[in-house]
Amino acid sequence: MEFLASLMPAFVNEHGAAIVVVIPLLAAAVAAVMPNGRIGWGVALLAVLASALVAIAITVDVQANGVISYAMGGWQPPAGIEFRIDNLNAVLLLLIGFTGLLSVIYALPSVADEIADNRQALFYSAFLVCFAGLLGVAITGDAFNMFVFLEISSISTYVLVGMGASNDRRALTAAYNYLILGTIGATFFVIGVGFLYMATGTLNMADIATRLPALSDSRVVQAAFAFIIVGLGLKAAMFPLHLWLPNAYAYAPNFVTVFLATTATKVAFYTLVRFAFDVFWPEASFVQISFLWVFAILGIIGMLVASVQAVFQHDARRLLAFSSVAQVGYMMLGLGIGTLAGVSAGMLHLVNHAMMKGALFMALGAFAVRFGVRRISDLNGFARSMPFTAAAFTIAGLSLVGVPMTVGFWSKWYLGVAAFENGWWWAVAALILSSLIGAAYVARMLAAIWVAEPHHDRTGDIAHARAPILMLIPMWVLAIANIWFFFAPEFLISMTNAAAESALAGATR
Repeated sequence: MEFLASLMPAFVNEHGAAIVVVIPLLAAAVAAVMPNGRIGWGVALLAVLASALVAIAITVDVQANGVISYAMGGWQPPAGIEFRIDNLNAVLLLLIGFTGLLSVIYALPSVADEIADNRQALFYSAFLVCFAGLLGVAITGDAFNMFVFLEISSISTYVLVGMGASNDRRALTAAYNYLILGTIGATFFVIGVGFLYMATGTLNMADIATRLPALSDSRVVQAAFAFIIVGLGLKAAMFPLHLWLPNAYAYAPNFVTVFLATTATKVAFYTLVRFAFDVFWPEASFVQISFLWVFAILGIIGMLVASVQAVFQHDARRLLAFSSVAQVGYMMLGLGIGTLAGVSAGMLHLVNHAMMKGALFMALGAFAVRFGVRRISDLNGFARSMPFTAAAFTIAGLSLVGVPMTVGFWSKWYLGVAAFENGWWWAVAALILSSLIGAAYVARMLAAIWVAEPHHDRTGDIAHARAPILMLIPMWVLAIANIWFFFAPEFLISMTNAAAESALAGATR
């Protein structure tokens, strides 16, 4: 990463915090007026690539020089809006940039298959707005500005999900439900931010953090915390606030599902960590209670209930969607443990889950492009006609279970270790049980792909059945990453440890 960062012009190093968000916003306007989808895709690809490179430069700068504070418009914080990057949100910038780039590469054949030609340029424009909004959530240091970026990303996401109606009219209902629940979550969040402003007189999160310890007994502050946790919990699909997610993932265009699965809930989980540790005072009794009785308990219930729900699904994408709810439960358990080891394990699972679920949904999208399949039974015998796609799906599926020699093993190992260190043997038991249930539904899909007889002959024309190269490349990058980072996990572990240390630094202020 240091080599790529060294190639950046000086103005990028100086203004990178703003540039990383501005590039996709400007590119969205350009993509919207492009004459066809292929050119719109090119605009999106260049914009996401540029943002990813800037994100790398920002991360290297943070690792070398510490926290970056960028005052927007020359107005110094706390009066002005601040973009603030530390080791905690640097992980998110890299994740959004890297997975966003892979998703856009994957998008060209997938979007061409599902979206009408005259709507593709607008589709890429909406994606770029969503991409910019997620980056903005990760990078801002202002609580109200975070609400604005959350809504920028959410509103464009509703549009993207709804555009799946050309293949399945249920996408419109999914988008509508997502809109209603997303709006409720945003309303709760902004009410909480309003209470914080009432109590502290500032919207800058670092400034709020310095004032809250003296106000920990304030009912206004406690109400603010409750509203913010509910609002962000809904955005993160924390059980039982997850009802929008299964249908949104199942009926959105395949590319949209890939991108959302690798970024959206991860950004929302980051904001929970940011507020729980870095804005509110973690030693406050109401925050301490939330670690066990909200994050940990609801996380464990979500792990088990959503895993059981996944077992009984017949639609392949709905199965993986319920699996995502369970995986959010793993992250919430790490947050609920509340220690350096727990938060680090939760952040590690955040990154690992993006790699697992990204490859899984990419593989399902490739199956759909070639054969239009949706149900698990439709996957019967796919290993014979699409062996490369089936192999990538298998690697990511085993990683989702946590099988050794895949990166998913480390997530669950470190979560288990953190829970044991906290004396939570019951959490370790729930972790093991949830993994066993996960093995059941993953085995069901793998059996269909590798063992079951196909419903009709798919073996006659292997070349025709092979996934497009632009879908295979990002899919296999993620599949290989699931294996590579098992044998070389130091990079991910060092970054997530640094992220957790940055979060917990708020507890010692």
